Amino acid sequence: MSRALLANFAENISLRDPEMPYSATRVKTEVLSGLTVALALVPEAVAFAFVAGVHPLVGLYAAFIVGLITALFGGRPGMISGATGALAVVMVSLVAQHGVEYLFATVVLMGLIQVFVGVMRWGKFIRLVPHPVMLGFVNGLAIVIFLAQLSQFQVPGTAESSGHGMAQGEWLSGAPLYLMLALVGVTMAIIWVMPRVTKAIPAPLAGIGIVAAVVIGFGLDVPRVGDLASIQGGLPMFHWPVVPMTAETFWIILPYALILAAIGLIESLLTLNLVGEMTGKRGGASQECVAQGVANTVTGVFGGMGGCAMIGQSMINVKSGGRTRLAGIAAALFLLAFILFASGLIEQIPLAALVGVMFMVVIGTFAWNSLRILRKVPFTDAFVTVLVTVVTVATDLATAVVVGVIVSALAYAWNNATRIYATTYETPEKAKVYQVKGPLFFGSADGFTELFEASDDPSRVIVDFAESRVVDQSALQAIEAVAAKYEALGKQIQLRHLSRDCHRLLAKAGHLVIDSDDDPDYEIAVDYGVRTGIIGGH
Repeated sequence: MSRALLANFAENISLRDPEMPYSATRVKTEVLSGLTVALALVPEAVAFAFVAGVHPLVGLYAAFIVGLITALFGGRPGMISGATGALAVVMVSLVAQHGVEYLFATVVLMGLIQVFVGVMRWGKFIRLVPHPVMLGFVNGLAIVIFLAQLSQFQVPGTAESSGHGMAQGEWLSGAPLYLMLALVGVTMAIIWVMPRVTKAIPAPLAGIGIVAAVVIGFGLDVPRVGDLASIQGGLPMFHWPVVPMTAETFWIILPYALILAAIGLIESLLTLNLVGEMTGKRGGASQECVAQGVANTVTGVFGGMGGCAMIGQSMINVKSGGRTRLAGIAAALFLLAFILFASGLIEQIPLAALVGVMFMVVIGTFAWNSLRILRKVPFTDAFVTVLVTVVTVATDLATAVVVGVIVSALAYAWNNATRIYATTYETPEKAKVYQVKGPLFFGSADGFTELFEASDDPSRVIVDFAESRVVDQSALQAIEAVAAKYEALGKQIQLRHLSRDCHRLLAKAGHLVIDSDDDPDYEIAVDYGVRTGIIGGH
């Protein structure tokens, strides 16, 4: 690990934040925020474990271990990590084909890959994600969170255990449905009103507590956390994955590990940026990659399914007042306490209260202003926002972000390709000057060559690049092609205001370049050694 990254870790893992010193009020806010997050984590972790086809404790252990380690060492205090649906859907086929032990091995390898990405400081490339992609990411994830809550309106147990006289997986209807909707509405109303009454208790925690008290006190027959599965268990124990240590095993788990690592880092880094915008913090991308990697590696050898940042729980934490590492640590420890000591109590919490909290998260997460500005921004930006939203809902976050970045990059390249043009004039010496304007790269290379009328031009031509920039090898080849065309007609051509590295890399036209004191000093990224014998540029 680089010295700079180690120094950054040492500076950032302290529980003390100089900008937010701990006081009794701050500690209370952080701990209560952590409790709220822990309550919301339970049904999510259980549900995602079911999605992946593993025991609920595998999801709960992952939420505890990943949440604790990233809270301690992550790049953004206040961000919550745990078992997520984006990863669970990838794990399904692996578990079905090879079993849970291969999943544990995959999570270990996934973590090592993420650590490598962090040490190489590749997390900084998240800056390449355009704002329209971020908007699509936020909106798509809000819709995914909303859709995930709909499963709570199904009967979670068997007909005998549910008490509703309906089969497992059947949608609630009649009085049970109306009661469920009423409790969800009450929870949302409490969360909306509570900050106007008092901020001593996080609004989501108040909503969960009041609705749970009503349900338990009046013995209302509604789905509860315990209907999903029992969360009772012991401490996570060290468990090295029982898989053959062979090349065949490696090639089985490698594709899954790469996909999981990519999805986990993309979701974590985008959530890191989102939380950073809300809390006014910046940086920490590489540190977050390392923390996620260490967390997943440890999780894999303690019987967990791995995880990444959770935007829903992160929003709950931030909006409940959680701003430091203490909130994330408290959430993880509360979750462990639920598993060890308080499973019976937690299993009595009505799912309606937790659904109400998540619905408020959806409302707060969705970028509603994006709907208003879609007609005001350029068509490409609006299209990318909608595209990323749709792909996120239809497939997964990583695919959506990659698609969005590619479409944005192609649109940018196309727009710049159409910006190449030239103005012309004649000097007193009867030489024709082409003043090239706009970037010259692979997209505009053909447009550049079409600017010249070699057969009609005078015997002396000057091409001035003062207001242009040569970007890549395609641009150099276009320049050489134009120079060769004029030389074939016996006409003299001179090139002005090219950068020094262009001087070196131009093979045929290099001797036609005129040195000037005001030549630009940028460098281009090309490998032009085949033609020139020089490997240059960076």
